[in-house]
Amino acid sequence: MKSLKYSAIAIALISTLAACGGSGSDETTPPVDESKFEFAATEMITNLTDDVIVSGYANLAMKGEALLQATQTLVNTPTQANLLAAQEAWKAARQPWEQGESHIFGPVDSLGIDPHLDSWPLNTTDLTTVLANNAGFDAETIKGWNDDVQGFHTMEYLLFGDGVADNEKAIADLTTAESEYLMGLAEVFRDYTKMLDDAWQVSHDGQGGKAYSELVKNPGSEGNTFYSSQVGVIQELVNGMIGIVDEVGNGKIADPFGVSIETADTSKVESQYSWNSLTDFSDNIIGVRNVYQGEFTGESDKQGIVDFVKAADATLAARVGSEIDDAIIKIQAISGTNNMPFRQAISDVEGRVRVQTAVDALTKLQTSLESDVLPLLNDWKV
Repeated sequence: MKSLKYSAIAIALISTLAACGGSGSDETTPPVDESKFEFAATEMITNLTDDVIVSGYANLAMKGEALLQATQTLVNTPTQANLLAAQEAWKAARQPWEQGESHIFGPVDSLGIDPHLDSWPLNTTDLTTVLANNAGFDAETIKGWNDDVQGFHTMEYLLFGDGVADNEKAIADLTTAESEYLMGLAEVFRDYTKMLDDAWQVSHDGQGGKAYSELVKNPGSEGNTFYSSQVGVIQELVNGMIGIVDEVGNGKIADPFGVSIETADTSKVESQYSWNSLTDFSDNIIGVRNVYQGEFTGESDKQGIVDFVKAADATLAARVGSEIDDAIIKIQAISGTNNMPFRQAISDVEGRVRVQTAVDALTKLQTSLESDVLPLLNDWKV
């Protein structure tokens, strides 16, 4: 058989015609994958980083400074009014922290700030020993102690009392050692919240590395070993939402709730001393809403995860938004008509019904985020 030789140009032409379904060819252009959806994510990622995450941590740092000032006032002038003011400053700092648990990744984890600020349960045995054997309570010394005798809940115990009968501590019950310990704890708290704020706005490692906000907003940029693409950023954000919904429903609420009224365990209730538990839980899910909507409640409309979901499925986007709102409402409803704290509701027959209703709402939301929202990353035409 005669050998055929083709020039490079001819080979290229033949290849092109074949790929295009040229004259006489039965081949066709591969069909467009209609299952993929388009969404430009840069604006959403920038907004969520700057206006939700960075703004939230800046607010936390500001509240940390205010808590220190309120504590200093209390220590210098120990009156009931100043004790109440310090309690309110503690609650005010609690809000941005709990809402921020919907995006608890990055420096809050890598710098170990989460356990420094929010370890639970509190080690009351060691706390009693610390109070009995120390004086002055230097902030740098406290930073070297175990996390379960510093942070939010140690301050909570000292400010509000044990929370068993009520959450109204009398100034006469605040000892000198307790007030001195509070002073040191508040200084440590201020330092850690400032460190977290700086990590997002100045340097993620405190050693000249880029601000973590810049790493999140510029995935794939030179030297960015954290995020290679926008897919990874959105996955981080959605997983953060899933994580806190799971923790609230299956941990913070379910653990003390138990399987029956007989197994309810108030020792596992977070923020039980201040009776702030339900506010904590609802703030956790409000934080999810902040990330989903792209703004804090009451602020102007900006892009959030809802816009990403809406680009794929507008019906799903609306449903998830409604499920977030419903979970918040159901958590807040646990208190009933007589403003019952969570630690009492888990041991009350009717209260337990309301608790279960909230858990069911959280389970429904978690399922939607895991089964319907997260998989959209596979359908996104990046």
